[in-house]
Amino acid sequence: MQSYTIGQAARLLGVSPDTARRWADAGRVATHRDESGRRLIAGGDLAAFSIEVGQSGGGEEDASYTSVRNSFPGIVTAVKLGDVAAQVEIQAGPHRLVSLLTREAVEELGLEVGMRATARVKATSVHIDRT
Repeated sequence: MQSYTIGQAARLLGVSPDTARRWADAGRVATHRDESGRRLIAGGDLAAFSIEVGQSGGGEEDASYTSVRNSFPGIVTAVKLGDVAAQVEIQAGPHRLVSLLTREAVEELGLEVGMRATARVKATSVHIDRT
C-alpha cells in the first residue's frame, strides 16, 4: 500500500504541514518511519482520517451553514472584472477553481487577490463565500 509524507498528506487534507504534523504528534493519525527516518502515513490510514476530518468540518468555529457539501477554502489568486460579469480564481490546495459571477457580487463580497475565500460547489454551480 502507498504511504504519504507529512507534506503530501497535508496537501491532500488541505491543511498546512504544521497542522498535519501536530495531528500526527497527537496520535490522531498513525505514522511510521521509512528507512531514511521520514515519517509516513499509510494510504489506508490517511483515507480513513480524511473522512474523519471531512465529517468534522475541519473544526472551524465560524463556519457558515449551507446545503453545499463540497467546500474548497483557499486564497483568491485572480479577479477579472468586466462591465457586468466577473471571473474569480481560487487556489485551494492542489485545486484551482474558477467562478463566473456578477461584478456586483464580487464588489459586495470585497473579493481581491490575496484574501481568503471558500469556493463551494454544488452540481454545476460554484458559490464563493468570503472567509
